[in-house]
Amino acid sequence: MILELQSFYLAPIEEKDAWALCNFMVTNEDRLKRYLPQTLAQNLTPDLSHIFAVKKEKQYRETEVLLFLLKKKETNVLAGLIYIKNFDWETKEAEFAYCIGYEFKGKGLIAKAVKELSSYVFTNLGLKSLIIITHKTNKASVAVAEQNDFRWQKTLKNEFTPSGEKPVDMELYRLYKETNSNENALHKN
Repeated sequence: MILELQSFYLAPIEEKDAWALCNFMVTNEDRLKRYLPQTLAQNLTPDLSHIFAVKKEKQYRETEVLLFLLKKKETNVLAGLIYIKNFDWETKEAEFAYCIGYEFKGKGLIAKAVKELSSYVFTNLGLKSLIIITHKTNKASVAVAEQNDFRWQKTLKNEFTPSGEKPVDMELYRLYKETNSNENALHKN
């Protein structure tokens, strides 16, 4: 599946993306080390990125973790990553995680990608809700949630421990699948 976003597109990760992924992660290491330390650590060399890409391609096929790459159409340059992860098939919920490269920040690309992917997973995977967990100081991530009608639910105390830091509180945002106006009204109150 490929989703078009103006001069960019979204595609599932493939083994052939390993080199571009490694380059993206190393180039954006300072942006990614606090909130995506595991992904960063798994992509610091071409060999590590190859192992990562093969693993994520398999997880995608098995609908365990869906990792999409946001690429520029003209050049296929990797601009960002969007995960759909932590699937709970009983409650029919999953979580978004994402990042954008330095040169592409501030263009609304992740917000557009989250919108398209939300529609895709609601329609094709039967999910009923999606969540975004972010730190309140990550204004760009909060904006992605709010621009896509995710609603703040609660503060998760000591939810995440950045490398070398004390645990930090995170904010939980949720989007419910639109079914009918009565059900949506219940979820928004």
